[in-house]
Amino acid sequence: MAQRARWVIKIGSALLTNDGRGLDRDLMQVWVDRMVALRERGIDVMVVSSGAVAEGMTRLGWARRPDSVHQLQAAAAVGQMGLVQAWESCFQKHRLHTAQVLLTHDDLSDRKRYLNARSTLLTLLGFSVVPVVNENDTVVTDEIRFGDNDTLAALVANLVEAERLVILTDQDGLFDADPRQNPAARLIPSARASDPALAAMAGGGGSGLGRGGMTTKVRAAALAARSGTMTTIASGRRPEVLTELVDGQAPGTTLLPDTSPMNARKQWLAGHLRMRGRLILDDGAARWLREAGSSLLPVGVVDVFGQFSRGEMVACEDRHGERVACGLVNYDAADARRLCGKKSHQIADVLGFMNEEELIHRDNMVVL
Repeated sequence: MAQRARWVIKIGSALLTNDGRGLDRDLMQVWVDRMVALRERGIDVMVVSSGAVAEGMTRLGWARRPDSVHQLQAAAAVGQMGLVQAWESCFQKHRLHTAQVLLTHDDLSDRKRYLNARSTLLTLLGFSVVPVVNENDTVVTDEIRFGDNDTLAALVANLVEAERLVILTDQDGLFDADPRQNPAARLIPSARASDPALAAMAGGGGSGLGRGGMTTKVRAAALAARSGTMTTIASGRRPEVLTELVDGQAPGTTLLPDTSPMNARKQWLAGHLRMRGRLILDDGAARWLREAGSSLLPVGVVDVFGQFSRGEMVACEDRHGERVACGLVNYDAADARRLCGKKSHQIADVLGFMNEEELIHRDNMVVL
């Protein structure tokens, strides 16, 4: 898993529904063919798929996107059936399974649910399953009114530490002016995702089918950059764009992070969470973390202080009280106390279950 790159590919409603005329299954199959080619070249893919509401509108015979939250939720429920069936059918032609993953922004802000979602997505990739992610529009009203799948795609990229976020849209990329109104507008081939000038270039507006415009894509790129992910905004009318990207070409607009993926993630972990407890390490574990930056196993922990839940940030200290590291813990305080000094293969015997073999995985840890 660590040797394979991860790409999150987001496809907008206007593309998926052929500008509102129902799911464009032929184009979906072409995208799937290209994504399968990426997998064969060592890149795991996750699809963030818009289109549930738009497909539901088509099935219900609605010409315009409704304003009522409950009507939007109903459309999402109806459309999600066809959307998932279409993706599964396309990937099945390559003998690949898909998995429906419905998330809300709250799922990725709560630390316990964050770890659960991350573990599930990475496990699916390990089984060669392609996750198809969407917002849970049917039950979450705030996301219907304010959310967008560009932002969700960026959060998923953060979640799985994706190398690249590809946002496929009905435009060729980000221009310095609106190309629909200004024929002299120039495509921006690349920029830093943190560049404040991008927001003015993005403007506003969308297709009328989805909830986002170019502004949400620029914001998503900035969010993805926090974990070191580069974002490419490109035309989904040209499915070969995925092949061009993996071949080192640069279609559309690529927005680059300011730091490497690992450094960005470590900074995010170190700077955005409060310590909820302390794990006291034996001399060997403290030395191993400092020198090798390895995961923390329960066998190296001699004591646990504080009350914390799975997914919260805890400090790791040596016997002299000096902080060695901090990270997101895989077990709550009561279970961590029971695991002190135990080997990983004993976890299930002690607790009756096993979340992970580590107390803290090295990807979720900052060595100080």
